[in-house]
Amino acid sequence: MQIKSIEELKKIREKSMKKVNLREHGEVSGDQVEVLVGMATCGIASGARETLNAIVDEISKEHIENVKVIQVGCIGHCHSEPIVQINVPGQKPILYGKVDDEKGREIVKKHIKNGEPLKESIIEDTFDRA
Repeated sequence: MQIKSIEELKKIREKSMKKVNLREHGEVSGDQVEVLVGMATCGIASGARETLNAIVDEISKEHIENVKVIQVGCIGHCHSEPIVQINVPGQKPILYGKVDDEKGREIVKKHIKNGEPLKESIIEDTFDRA
């Protein structure tokens, strides 16, 4: 890709910074939704990197502003990698298993955007917080 002007470079930087900011760490505040993606060795070997990238891409495409995507270590449940945990303020965390890139995009569209958890993919919803 050849960059032809400073304005074009600024647009590329702005677009990239939005994706980077989605991955920033921090506590849940206000209506901030956290998406934790297990990125331990077993998660990465099972495709967690592709899952993470698909989730970040879908959040960006859907123009959802109140979500932080956070890479974390082992969440447990290694048999169900890649693992994704959704923390919505005021609700118990929900843990999804075997989340490939397609399932990650579906979680963004249904659970995060419309508040409808994907019941068939939930592996744990009885804990307070990981």
